Amino acid sequence: MQVDFYHLTLRPLERALPQIAEKVLAGGARLLIVSGDEGQRAALDRALWTYAPASFLPHGIAGEGDDAVQPVLIAGEVAAGNGARMVAIVDGAWRDEALTFDRAFHFFGEDQVAAARAAWKGLADRDGVERRYWKQTERGWEQAA
Repeated sequence: MQVDFYHLTLRPLERALPQIAEKVLAGGARLLIVSGDEGQRAALDRALWTYAPASFLPHGIAGEGDDAVQPVLIAGEVAAGNGARMVAIVDGAWRDEALTFDRAFHFFGEDQVAAARAAWKGLADRDGVERRYWKQTERGWEQAA
């Protein structure tokens, strides 16, 4: 199981997350996006429709339709109604339920660094968990650990 920590420093989540979602879908997988903040979920719903003029990221909000058919599902909890094996935690609050997926993307901002460090340390001794840390640069994402 792989956990990728994405430290948002230069671009906001609404610009960074669609890039990850596109790569997941291009690889033939599905993605669950998790945020405990209803306002953030609504903002991400809008962002996935409008982040680039020529883009289209098919997605839905959990409970607002047939979750099972959504390639990308935005939810308030770690429950993959769309059968996703990849999860993006976007509100900065790590959830151990993400460890039941094949891969987790943990996005956090400057105000969430302490919590992200605690999550990083908490995963250090977990069997079968590979951790990677990504930071934003002017050229894009670079793996730092």
